[in-house]
Amino acid sequence: MATDPKRFGTDLRLLGNLVAQNSRARGSDLFTSVRPETGQTDLARLTGVENLQQALLLRFLTPVGELAHLGHPDYGCRLHELIGEPNTETNRNRAKLFTLLALQAEPRVKKVLNLSVTSRRQNPSQVDIAVQLQAVDSDTTLNLVFPFFFEGVSV
Repeated sequence: MATDPKRFGTDLRLLGNLVAQNSRARGSDLFTSVRPETGQTDLARLTGVENLQQALLLRFLTPVGELAHLGHPDYGCRLHELIGEPNTETNRNRAKLFTLLALQAEPRVKKVLNLSVTSRRQNPSQVDIAVQLQAVDSDTTLNLVFPFFFEGVSV
Protein backbone atom coordinates (compact mmCIF):
# COMPACT_ATOMS: atom_id res chain seq x y z
CA MET A 1 0.00 0.00 0.00
CA ALA A 2 1.52 3.31 -1.05
CA THR A 3 1.40 6.30 1.27
CA ASP A 4 -0.92 9.14 0.29
CA PRO A 5 1.16 12.33 0.73
CA LYS A 6 -1.90 14.08 2.18
CA ARG A 7 -2.33 11.36 4.82
CA PHE A 8 -0.04 13.05 7.32
CA GLY A 9 -1.18 16.57 6.55
CA THR A 10 0.65 19.81 5.84
CA ASP A 11 2.29 22.14 8.32
CA LEU A 12 4.81 24.97 8.44
CA ARG A 13 8.45 23.91 8.41
CA LEU A 14 9.87 24.59 11.88
CA LEU A 15 12.97 22.35 11.91
CA GLY A 16 15.93 22.42 9.56
CA ASN A 17 17.09 18.81 9.91
CA LEU A 18 14.30 16.24 9.87
CA VAL A 19 16.62 13.28 10.33
CA ALA A 20 18.85 14.31 13.23
CA GLN A 21 17.54 17.43 14.96
CA ASN A 22 18.65 17.85 18.57
CA SER A 23 17.42 21.28 19.56
CA ARG A 24 14.91 23.91 18.68
CA ALA A 25 16.09 27.47 18.13
CA ARG A 26 13.11 29.20 19.66
CA GLY A 27 12.23 32.50 18.08
CA SER A 28 13.91 31.66 14.79
CA ASP A 29 12.02 28.59 13.75
CA LEU A 30 10.23 29.63 10.54
CA PHE A 31 11.67 28.83 7.13
CA THR A 32 10.86 30.39 3.77
CA SER A 33 10.89 29.06 0.24
CA VAL A 34 10.09 30.32 -3.25
CA ARG A 35 6.75 29.11 -4.59
CA PRO A 36 7.31 27.64 -8.07
CA GLU A 37 3.84 28.73 -9.21
CA THR A 38 4.35 32.43 -8.47
CA GLY A 39 8.08 32.96 -7.90
CA GLN A 40 7.17 34.69 -4.63
CA THR A 41 8.70 33.96 -1.22
CA ASP A 42 6.38 32.26 1.25
CA LEU A 43 6.60 30.30 4.47
CA ALA A 44 8.01 26.82 3.82
CA ARG A 45 5.63 23.91 4.30
CA LEU A 46 6.00 20.18 4.87
CA THR A 47 3.61 17.54 3.58
CA GLY A 48 3.28 13.81 4.06
CA VAL A 49 6.01 11.79 5.74
CA GLU A 50 8.21 14.87 6.23
CA ASN A 51 5.40 16.41 8.26
CA LEU A 52 5.24 13.28 10.44
CA GLN A 53 9.04 13.36 10.92
CA GLN A 54 8.87 16.97 12.07
CA ALA A 55 5.90 16.24 14.35
CA LEU A 56 7.79 13.42 16.07
CA LEU A 57 10.96 15.47 16.52
CA LEU A 58 8.95 18.38 17.94
CA ARG A 59 7.29 15.97 20.37
CA PHE A 60 10.74 14.73 21.52
CA LEU A 61 11.98 18.31 21.92
CA THR A 62 8.97 19.50 23.93
CA PRO A 63 8.87 18.73 27.67
CA VAL A 64 5.61 17.08 28.77
CA GLY A 65 3.36 19.75 30.23
CA GLU A 66 4.91 22.67 28.33
CA LEU A 67 1.74 23.05 26.24
CA ALA A 68 -0.71 22.57 29.14
CA HIS A 69 -1.77 26.22 28.96
CA LEU A 70 -2.85 25.56 25.35
CA GLY A 71 -4.96 22.55 26.33
CA HIS A 72 -2.38 19.83 25.64
CA PRO A 73 -1.06 18.80 29.07
CA ASP A 74 0.16 15.36 27.92
CA TYR A 75 1.92 16.47 24.72
CA GLY A 76 5.69 16.10 24.63
CA CYS A 77 8.39 13.80 25.92
CA ARG A 78 10.04 13.26 29.29
CA LEU A 79 13.60 13.18 27.90
CA HIS A 80 14.24 16.60 29.46
CA GLU A 81 14.16 14.88 32.89
CA LEU A 82 17.46 13.20 31.99
CA ILE A 83 19.41 16.39 31.28
CA GLY A 84 22.19 16.62 33.86
CA GLU A 85 22.08 12.89 34.61
CA PRO A 86 25.07 10.63 33.89
CA ASN A 87 25.14 8.55 30.73
CA THR A 88 24.61 5.16 32.38
CA GLU A 89 22.85 2.03 31.17
CA THR A 90 19.94 2.81 33.50
CA ASN A 91 19.53 6.32 32.10
CA ARG A 92 19.85 5.07 28.51
CA ASN A 93 17.02 2.63 29.30
CA ARG A 94 15.00 5.51 30.75
CA ALA A 95 15.61 7.47 27.53
CA LYS A 96 14.32 4.50 25.57
CA LEU A 97 11.21 4.28 27.77
CA PHE A 98 10.50 8.03 27.49
CA THR A 99 10.87 7.83 23.71
CA LEU A 100 8.51 4.85 23.49
CA LEU A 101 5.92 6.69 25.60
CA ALA A 102 6.12 9.72 23.30
CA LEU A 103 5.75 7.52 20.21
CA GLN A 104 2.79 5.71 21.78
CA ALA A 105 1.01 9.06 22.18
CA GLU A 106 1.37 9.93 18.47
CA PRO A 107 -1.77 8.72 16.62
CA ARG A 108 0.03 8.54 13.25
CA VAL A 109 2.47 5.87 14.50
CA LYS A 110 1.21 2.35 13.87
CA LYS A 111 4.15 0.33 15.14
CA VAL A 112 7.67 0.84 16.47
CA LEU A 113 9.87 -1.65 14.64
CA ASN A 114 13.13 -0.85 16.40
CA LEU A 115 14.41 1.61 18.99
CA SER A 116 18.00 1.87 20.14
CA VAL A 117 19.86 4.27 22.41
CA THR A 118 23.58 4.24 21.66
CA SER A 119 26.41 6.17 23.32
CA ARG A 120 28.75 8.28 21.19
CA ARG A 121 32.44 7.66 21.83
CA GLN A 122 33.39 11.14 20.61
CA ASN A 123 31.08 12.77 23.17
CA PRO A 124 30.43 10.69 26.31
CA SER A 125 27.40 12.78 27.31
CA GLN A 126 25.65 12.20 23.96
CA VAL A 127 23.50 9.30 22.84
CA ASP A 128 21.79 8.69 19.52
CA ILE A 129 18.18 7.60 19.80
CA ALA A 130 17.45 5.72 16.58
CA VAL A 131 13.83 4.92 15.79
CA GLN A 132 12.48 2.75 13.03
CA LEU A 133 8.70 2.80 12.75
CA GLN A 134 5.74 2.16 10.56
CA ALA A 135 3.16 4.90 10.21
CA VAL A 136 -0.57 4.24 9.99
CA ASP A 137 -1.87 3.52 6.49
CA SER A 138 1.67 3.16 5.16
CA ASP A 139 3.98 0.35 4.20
CA THR A 140 6.99 2.68 4.27
CA THR A 141 9.47 2.39 7.14
CA LEU A 142 10.42 5.72 8.67
CA ASN A 143 13.89 6.13 10.21
CA LEU A 144 14.78 8.93 12.64
CA VAL A 145 17.94 9.62 14.62
CA PHE A 146 17.58 11.99 17.53
CA PRO A 147 20.80 13.07 19.27
CA PHE A 148 20.27 13.57 23.00
CA PHE A 149 22.74 15.11 25.42
CA PHE A 150 22.76 14.03 29.07
CA GLU A 151 25.42 16.63 29.89
CA GLY A 152 26.28 14.55 32.96
CA VAL A 153 29.37 12.47 33.65
CA SER A 154 29.64 9.21 31.69
CA VAL A 155 29.90 6.07 33.78
